[in-house]
Parts: sequence; structure tokens; C-alpha cells
Amino acid sequence: QVQLVESGGGLVQAGGSLRLSCLASISIFSITTMGWYRQTPGKQRELVAAITAGGSTNYADSVKGRFTISRDNSKTTVYLQMNSLKPEDTAVYYCNLRNARLGMDYWGKGTLVTVSS
Repeated sequence: QVQLVESGGGLVQAGGSLRLSCLASISIFSITTMGWYRQTPGKQRELVAAITAGGSTNYADSVKGRFTISRDNSKTTVYLQMNSLKPEDTAVYYCNLRNARLGMDYWGKGTLVTVSS
């Protein structure tokens, strides 16, 4: 059973920064696509950023230029560096691990990010 454990959430003032981490308990981490999603009450979960096994990244338009996703395969960890945070970034952030060919799609339990104005 794959486990994803997020950390790094918390309360920060607008304009501040946070770095989220997601540790994956899987040996084949390097061939997975990792993503960060977020969700607020009453809304659908949305993609924030993703990084493929080859290192290609994509971002939601709302976070481009402010957030950076990265991965350290040796530590089976994916990161989300969040800068210039805005109150609208407030959400529960979830880590996702995916490998379509192997039928893998796992989620973490989420970490809360609160940005005060």
C-alpha cells in the first residue's frame, strides 16, 4: 500500500512563503507523475502543479510565477514552493502519485494552508 504524507502547511500572511513536502512510501517513485492539488469547501479539487518522471512541469494559471514544484527521487519526495501567497490560495493541499501504465493513483490526506490578509 502506497502512503503519501504531506507536511509544511500552516498559517502565513499574504505575501509570505511556505514549502510543502510529500513523502511517498514507494520504491518506484522515479517513474511516477507527482501532483499537488487543492480544495476549498464546496469546490472541486483542482490541479495546482504537476511534475512528470522526466521532470516536465505544468501549473495552474493562478499560480504560475509564484509556485514551483520539484522532486527529489533519492528521497522519494515532491515539493511545492509557494511564494507571494494570496488569501485565495487558502485550501487543503493534497499530494497525488500517478502512473497510468501501472494503474496507480494515490492521494495523501492533505495539509491545510491558510493565508491571512
